[in-house]
Amino acid sequence: MPSKTNDSPSTPSEMAEGSSSGKRRYPRIALPKGMWVAWYGGAEHQISRVGTLSMGGIFICAPTPPLPGTKLKLAFEVPGGEVQTEGIVRNIEAGKGMGIQFARLNAKDRVLLQRLMNRLLR
Repeated sequence: MPSKTNDSPSTPSEMAEGSSSGKRRYPRIALPKGMWVAWYGGAEHQISRVGTLSMGGIFICAPTPPLPGTKLKLAFEVPGGEVQTEGIVRNIEAGKGMGIQFARLNAKDRVLLQRLMNRLLR
């Protein structure tokens, strides 16, 4: 079962424990190991597991994440379709992954993501 948190985590462990940097704008869900995201940016083109998800961003599990500030294109399947968006690497944890802030989310993708979040936050 996904777990909920409203803290400001930047790593998987902080996502479970919370952080002292304040409140997030959107609730964040820790996802089971079954959700994947394709991401493209810098010199990278990979498919990785999703650690957590919110309306504002995503934590992607990647052993060698690109540097903070790197712009990425993301694509992931949700019930009802595929979300395609752009994001910016905001923080990394070497060997574990990266926190991505969504930079561009069109109306169709926002609706698909909101439906998934509503279902998971029940």
